[in-house]
Order: sequence, then structure tokens, then C-alpha cells
Amino acid sequence: MIILGINAYHGDASAAIIADGKLIAAAEEERFNRIKHSAGFPGQAVRYCLKEAGVAPDKIDYVAVPRQPCARIIKKIYYGIKVPRLAARRYTALKMTRGIKTDLAGSLGMDEKLIRARFVNIEHHRAHLASSFFVSPFDKALVFSADGLGDFASTMWGIGEGNKLKITGDICFPYSLGLYYTAITQYLGFPAYGDEYKVMGLAAYGEPEYRDEFKEIVFEHGDLGFKLGLDYFLHHKKLVDMNFEEGYPSLEPLYSGYLEARLGPARKSPSPIERKHYNIAASLQGRLEEIIFGMLNGLSGRINLKDICMSGGVAFNCVANGKILSNTGFRDVYIPPAAGDAGLAIGGAFYLWYHLLNNPRSFTMEHAYWGPAYKAEDVSRALESQGNALNKEGCKITRISDEDQLCRSAAKAIAEAKVVGWFQGRMEWGPRALGNRSIFVDPRRKEMKDLLNSRVKHREPFRPFAPSVLEERTSEYFEGGNYSPFMLFAYKVRPEKKELIPAVTHVDDTARVQTVSRRDNPLFWQLISEFDKLTGVPVLLNTSFNDNEPVVNSPREAVECFLRTKMDILVMENFFIEK
Repeated sequence: MIILGINAYHGDASAAIIADGKLIAAAEEERFNRIKHSAGFPGQAVRYCLKEAGVAPDKIDYVAVPRQPCARIIKKIYYGIKVPRLAARRYTALKMTRGIKTDLAGSLGMDEKLIRARFVNIEHHRAHLASSFFVSPFDKALVFSADGLGDFASTMWGIGEGNKLKITGDICFPYSLGLYYTAITQYLGFPAYGDEYKVMGLAAYGEPEYRDEFKEIVFEHGDLGFKLGLDYFLHHKKLVDMNFEEGYPSLEPLYSGYLEARLGPARKSPSPIERKHYNIAASLQGRLEEIIFGMLNGLSGRINLKDICMSGGVAFNCVANGKILSNTGFRDVYIPPAAGDAGLAIGGAFYLWYHLLNNPRSFTMEHAYWGPAYKAEDVSRALESQGNALNKEGCKITRISDEDQLCRSAAKAIAEAKVVGWFQGRMEWGPRALGNRSIFVDPRRKEMKDLLNSRVKHREPFRPFAPSVLEERTSEYFEGGNYSPFMLFAYKVRPEKKELIPAVTHVDDTARVQTVSRRDNPLFWQLISEFDKLTGVPVLLNTSFNDNEPVVNSPREAVECFLRTKMDILVMENFFIEK
């Protein structure tokens, strides 16, 4: 049986395909159309998934759509009356969802009548919960999802057991931890969709000076809930335009004049970041953690389960994630690589396969490599097409067939302070570069962070870079280092190791860790091992292969990024390219 999952008409549009309960492929539309957080219909991602699975469109049995227009219909009608523009937007969204079969046929260049698949709508947060639990190693666990808003809910929790999800609670519009974090992110001068991770990094530089004020902005409600101080926000008073329909998603300001009256005028980029802004970010992050840990402890007290699966955009907060085990009674946490809305494509498909169609559990997601791979001839063509530019840069191209030699050569270059682009195998699913579309530098050299920013990444200087470490050596370098193949947990760097890996140690002595196993990515594991042999350090600084754009997907994009930046070396499959 073939199930296609589609997240459409929203930020991070994506597609995934499963065959008889096995995930075959998954990808975000942004990797193909090069529009970050791309919204609209994920036509190119759908075509890739079908091609990878070797499935003709008329062989699809089901299409899972993670949107349920009828969910919380009374609340939607109530707010539609209060905010007429909201009613108009909901009607537009409903029309688009109902037209998904037409858009699917159009993207495949076929007559709609030839698509025999049954289309099944699945509630937003149920799909989030499914995207985590149904691919986790747990047979039974608490499930928890939190984000901005989906089907008029922002938070949902329950119990996953076997092939079923039992929902035991939710929190609805207008209360939302995602909107809370986004509003303060905008106030701090980071208005772009998805900028919350920047403020998470900024928070480490501050102190929670505004703790008392933030207890008014978001506060506990009962032992399992929270509310927002709505005077600080606008989303419940008027439609804050969320333009997700086409191209790049954008948000109007969510914060109110009352918040500015309490905290002072909002920062307008590119004005300087002051001590006050660091402290507001620290207060924002600290309060989020208090609310989440309070809810998780409340749930743990009611439900005697020791494992938890988390999803939704809030689950990308790796600082909070890294503190869950030490601040709650849980013993293990599973978060999928695409915890945010891209993951709805997988979640919808598995919710349908397991919960609705009642199939037994049979799959665990242990790695994130579900995107396109390219053959040697694809790489050759990309190099040939950029031959003049490569020659102009004086590039030397060597083909190294032996993987041991390839890894030794790349590790030696990294140890010599070179910036190395690494393009191998299938592209990662989710926002993190996890060793197949990555840029690597030496974490022992403190100056590499600034060098990488000036030559390639052009990011804000306060943002940290992440370490990738051999899984079996994690505890030597990081305290409480949990299994973290998807780079979703921040852990303390051990005091005696901070001077060894300064380029990946954040100002608060934490690092967003990726653990690399020989089983899941043998070539990447070997590269780190070769670096360890040369330096005695089993860690690389790993950042995404891009420059203010979506992570590169194809060989052509990799070569173009290599040429327009000041990377020193590009290792693309078995080609070793030196400037």
C-alpha cells in the first residue's frame, strides 16, 4: 500500500511517501525551489518522492493531508464573527485544502480523474504527535506537541501505545507558546519567519532580568495549562496576516503597543543589540522552559510513563530539550529531525497507516537521510557546467575512489584550518545539516567561528555553531549527552574539554550536539575518526552547506555555493576539489 503525505499551503511545505509502512522518501519543497520555508503546494517534493519510490501517480492508495477544517469549528466560528478577516482567511484555506487533488494532478501533469487515491484529512497536532511517536523506538510513551497554531490548537498531549494515539488534552487559540516566542522574537528585531532559533542563541548572553514581567506575559493555568497575557499581543484582536499561500511565508507583528509600553520600543534591525535585548531574550527563554517543564511534570504526575515523544515547532528549542531529563521525571526523549510543520507530511502518512488503518508498528526513524542522492555522472556534469568558473579560481579536481583516502584527505585539510564543503549520499530531512550536506571546520581553533562567518555563512556573530561527535565518545566531551543524531539537544561541554573545542562551545558553555554512529552514516563517522587520529579530538564543527539560502540539494547548487563563497575545498561524492 502506498501513502503519500503532503504538507501544503503553509510554511515548510513538504512531501513524504511510505510503502507498506516503510518510509521511502521525504523532502521539503524549499530544497527544490530554493525559497526558504517555502509555502504553497510542494509539487517538486511530491515528484521526487514518487520517483524515489518508483511509484506511478495512479498507484497511490491514499493521500494524507494534515489539516482538518472541521476541527474546533465552534471556536473558529466565534472568532470569525469577532474578526471578519479571520473568517475570510479560514474560507480561503478551506478552498485550498479542498482543491489539493487538483493541485496534485497539476503538479504531476495529469488529468485529475486518473488519480484514484483516497484523500484523508488529519488534524494538525495529531499529525505532529504521529510524526514523533510512530517513528520512535518506544512502544508506549507520553506524546506532546506545541507550536504556533494548527487547526486552531497550539498544544496537544496524550498517550501513544502500539499503533494508537489517545489524546488527553489540548490548548486552543488564542493561547500559544509558539506565538509567544515568535512575538518576542519580532519585538527583538528578528521579523523573518523561522527566526526564533536566533533569539534562542541570543538568550545565552543575557540574564532573566525581566522574569517578573514575563510571568504576566505567559502564566500557568491549572497544573497542565498556560495562558497568555493577551494585552501583550495582537493576534486575537485582529487578523495578523500570515501569508503562507505562495512563496516565502511572512508574518505581520504579533506584539502590541502595550508590550512596548512595558518593555520599551521594539528594536528595529539593524540597530545595535543592547544589554537590554540580551536580557529580554534570556527572560523569554527562561519563561518558556518554566512553562514546558511545569506541564511535563504535571503530565508525568498523572501518567506513569518514563518516555516522551515531542514535536511541533517548539520542539526545535534545543536549549530546553537538553534540560528535559534533568528537570522532569522522564528517562528518555525522542524528537524527530523535522519536528516542525515539514514533519506533518510524515506524521499524516503514519497516522493514517497505523492509527486509522490499524497496521502493526514496523518502523523506527534512526537517521534523517531521506532526500535525493546523486550519481557520479551528476557530479561530473555539474563540474563540467561550471568548468570556466572553476578554472578561473584555479581549482584542482581529483577523483579519489578509495573512501579511506577520501576521508583522510578531507580530515587533514580540516586539521590544517581549511573550510571543507561535504556533499555525500541522500540529503537530510529537516532543517539541520547532519553530515551529508555540511560544511566542516576544526573545532579546536577558536577563530574558526569568525572565519566561517566572514568567508561563508555571513551570520550574526552571537549565533553558535554545532559539534558533531562520534556517538561512542559523546560522554567524554558533553555532560548528560543523550542520543542526539538529529542535533536537537544542547548539552554542557565538560569543563576540561572547553579549551579543546572552543569554536563549538557557546557563551553559556553549551553546544547543540549531533551524535554520529557508524551504523547510520559510516562515511561521516569515518571522516570524524580520521580527524580524531590526526588531532586526538573526535569532534568536527558542522554547519549547513548554504549561504543565506536553503541547504544545497543538488551538485550544481553545491558547486555554485562553493564558488561564490570562500570555502577552500569541496568533497562531492568521490571528487576532491581544491581552490
